[in-house]
Amino acid sequence: MKKSSCEQNVHFSERINSTCNFKKTNGVSYTIYFLFFFVIVFLFSGVGINDLFAQAELTAWGNLSGIRIEGQLMKFTTSMCLIGPSMADVTGSAKEKQRPMYTRKGDRQFVTTELSKFAFVEIVENTGNGEATIDITVKAVADTTLSGAFLCFELPADEYSDAKILLIDSTASTIDAVSQFPSRMGRMPGSFRLRNFLVQASVKGFRVISATRQLEVRTEQPTEIVVQKGNPRFGNANDKIYLGIMTGHSKDGQTAENSFVLKASGDIDRTPVQISIDPQKPGRKFDGIGGNFRIQNEQLDPHVIDYCLDNLDVRWARVELPWRNWHPVESINPLEAARVGKLDESVRSAMAMAQKLSKRHIPIIVSAWYPPVWSIVGEPNFRNENGIFGNPLNPKKMRSIIKSIGDYFVYLKEAFGVEPDLFSFNESDLGINVRMTGQEHADFIKKLGVYLASKELRTKMLLGDNSDATTIDFIEPAIQDPATHQYIGAISFHAWRGCDNWTLSNWADASKELNVPLLIGESGTDAQAHTYPDIFQEPSFAMDEVDINVRACNVAHVSSILQWQLTSDYSLLTGGGIYRTEGPLHPTQRFWNLKQLGLVPPGSFILPCTSDKEEISCAAFGDIANGTYTIHMVNQGASRPAILAGLPESIKEFRMYVTDSKRGMEEGKRVRVSDGKAKFILDGFAFTSVTSAK
Repeated sequence: MKKSSCEQNVHFSERINSTCNFKKTNGVSYTIYFLFFFVIVFLFSGVGINDLFAQAELTAWGNLSGIRIEGQLMKFTTSMCLIGPSMADVTGSAKEKQRPMYTRKGDRQFVTTELSKFAFVEIVENTGNGEATIDITVKAVADTTLSGAFLCFELPADEYSDAKILLIDSTASTIDAVSQFPSRMGRMPGSFRLRNFLVQASVKGFRVISATRQLEVRTEQPTEIVVQKGNPRFGNANDKIYLGIMTGHSKDGQTAENSFVLKASGDIDRTPVQISIDPQKPGRKFDGIGGNFRIQNEQLDPHVIDYCLDNLDVRWARVELPWRNWHPVESINPLEAARVGKLDESVRSAMAMAQKLSKRHIPIIVSAWYPPVWSIVGEPNFRNENGIFGNPLNPKKMRSIIKSIGDYFVYLKEAFGVEPDLFSFNESDLGINVRMTGQEHADFIKKLGVYLASKELRTKMLLGDNSDATTIDFIEPAIQDPATHQYIGAISFHAWRGCDNWTLSNWADASKELNVPLLIGESGTDAQAHTYPDIFQEPSFAMDEVDINVRACNVAHVSSILQWQLTSDYSLLTGGGIYRTEGPLHPTQRFWNLKQLGLVPPGSFILPCTSDKEEISCAAFGDIANGTYTIHMVNQGASRPAILAGLPESIKEFRMYVTDSKRGMEEGKRVRVSDGKAKFILDGFAFTSVTSAK
């Protein structure tokens, strides 16, 4: 390899040759006006550049999503990786692929995790505007033939297209020939795959320079680098750069560490955003925000629940049917036992929770998690066993199953005066903890629906209640079976792993086809977050959560979004002993986000709403009868001027509320409306709402 003390320039666009097979407004016056408008508002707002939010954004599993500067995310992703004998064998840290521990102490974030039994400890620290350090220690647990442990940087193709890479203190320049790669990296079937590796060398870091972004990474000591060119033909157009932590074959107990100094910079997009609504095309009615009230901590939950009910406008609720405790022994009739006072305390607590919500005239969903052993096939599988969750219901016990669940609702009405609106098995598409096929789900809806109707109960079935938005095929058999429709009261999915707008639109179509409300039964972004609760305090976590909720309103026309949970589990509050936090109960950014989302007055319909900037999600609502309108805007970018257009002539003024890392639904200056338009500054990395409601 060619040794050089200078930085070697690798310009990807100049390297396409026969030896390499790469994967691969409005006018000047308008702009000047808004720039002037922005500067004036910015100067008099009392906000300085140094006060704006800036830090590295780290996930709980150890991957950076970039560094945020003045609200703008300079995007790149990192992951801790193990590279096997060949580059075809790469294992990287990712969501729900490990069981990490995450904590924050001041500006330092700590992640402890394992990859293939290799122990990693990562410390990320913010050191300045656009700057951060990453310290990683890795320990091998066995002798291996791995190529090593690396920190991988992945560069999004849309922001780093035609980028230049500069190797810092490199020992080699570009390598084009396959034969020059050291044998330790291995030869994969088909040499064309190896041609995607442009550089393997020793460096002290690298720089990436594109038209709008720059990223510099320096290491404490020389280390190995591997640069891999993206190729859209193989499903990923992004370039990847690997920096070594522990390179070469490892021995049992061997440890290594490396430090990386990151500096990101780039253009800040402050161009105006145009947001438009159409009050002439009202869609589904939006009932408002909701929450889950599954009691799991008898000591902490009551205080958190009371706080949330007293301070949030809760309009939908979901509680548990503790089925295995309601009917643990098949031969003992649970309804008769309850009538003579033999009622399990967890069942009593769940029924009392339903009663508490019913007294507030809140519609209620009752969902079952754990089935009694007698009702299932096989031994209880309440944990992931070989990638399979839960158990199917025993078809030979179906009559007893139907009666057992139906009689729960009979007693709930008799003793507590509650008739729930809907029933579901929680996430039965996945098996948490009853597992069904789509056809079994459809058949069960009919059977239980008939029984509930025979008992003169108004409770209907909740179609789906899926573990994720992406599993929509699960509800198709019920949609295609007209015999189910009379028993279906609503459709539900959970938002744990995110969802794009296309997926959301499919759920909207399903609810329109059956003409029933669509609900997000569990709103959240990370199902494992309760195991590393410090992540709940991260602004990026809160913003991702509210972004999904606002998009779901706009695209899927959901009737309600039920937060998981309004208890001490995944809590929107901190203090009071929640996850061992001290002090009095107090709200977090996530709490204020949900409260602000609930600003929408009852009787409002979801209105068409568009944004011409992908960083900004929006949703609009109109109480047409009373002439009140509310618009929610989630800005994942920098501060910028905004024009809100399409407003009714009757609207003359809006009240504005903002939630971010420092403000909780803080009311700002009134926004004037003229000729159906409102002009204002949309704060960076913040959730902003305007409403004409008093």
